[in-house]
Amino acid sequence: MDAQENPLSDAAALPDLEPATRRIAALLGQVDDSRLDGPTPCPDYAVRELLGHLTGLATAFRDAARKDLGASTAVSPDAALPVLDDDWREVLPRRLEEVAAAWRSPDAWTGLTRAGGVELPGEVAGAVALNELVVHGWDLARSTGQPYTAGEAELRSCEALLAPAEDGPDGSPDDGSDDDSLFGPPVPVPGDAPLLDRVIALAGRRPDWQPGS
Repeated sequence: MDAQENPLSDAAALPDLEPATRRIAALLGQVDDSRLDGPTPCPDYAVRELLGHLTGLATAFRDAARKDLGASTAVSPDAALPVLDDDWREVLPRRLEEVAAAWRSPDAWTGLTRAGGVELPGEVAGAVALNELVVHGWDLARSTGQPYTAGEAELRSCEALLAPAEDGPDGSPDDGSDDDSLFGPPVPVPGDAPLLDRVIALAGRRPDWQPGS
């Protein structure tokens, strides 16, 4: 395949992570210390762990895009609860800028890389990074009582990544409850639900989740 046939050779056609990172950065200003121990849609995370996870995933996927494979890309996010460092208000916005910038390079989307200890094609890693930012951005917004929207192109990418395969390995329908899924089992929603709600439901969250629910 020559460069003209490869959609990833055109930087303008690459998925853009910057809108998702900017939305998260905009949410941070309303996260005061009193909210850090509040609940989130992620059962094992309070807001502080969610913020720690966002910092870690931004670092890991930045390095995955750069093919700078080391400690940040070698550890599964499930290995331990994320720790939120005291300087997160300075570090997290910077990491969000860096991960968006790293995935602007066409080279990030080609070849093999690693994230979360898993080797995967660059194109897949970029889609996973975008999905993580969109879904966890929603998590943070809901946890802190803030509105959240996302662009259709971002949501279509997340929907394609999260949608369960039609058939399982034995030929039976896949219900999306595989233990290796990116998030929890899909939550049923009406077929005419807004696209954001459908994506959030595919990620194992109730679109109507609120703190205390």
